[in-house]
Amino acid sequence: MASLFPATLLGAACFAALAVSPAPAADVPTFEMTLKDHVFTPSEIEVPANQRFQIELTNADATPDEFDSHDLRVEKVVGGGQTGIIRIQPLVPGRYMFMGEYHAATARGVVTAK
Repeated sequence: MASLFPATLLGAACFAALAVSPAPAADVPTFEMTLKDHVFTPSEIEVPANQRFQIELTNADATPDEFDSHDLRVEKVVGGGQTGIIRIQPLVPGRYMFMGEYHAATARGVVTAK
């Protein structure tokens, strides 16, 4: 009987973990963006308001840069030649500025939630 208790407890823990797992990434709208020559393309994206989404950022430059936004409350360093996922929580309708922290003069953009 003692050996059955840990297995039962483990099974209950696994079930609880499955019950609170976040939605798969496939359920979250993904917007592709490229950083090349220290410029975001596209530099403006429109996203659904009040819904989580993510930006798949491909850094085509040789050097790293940081996707940074006080408005979106997010920072993410993406290495040169790498792709990173930036996850954004639901936004109320509005315009949200972002920039590449390391090249802020040229790497700028806007997310519009509608």
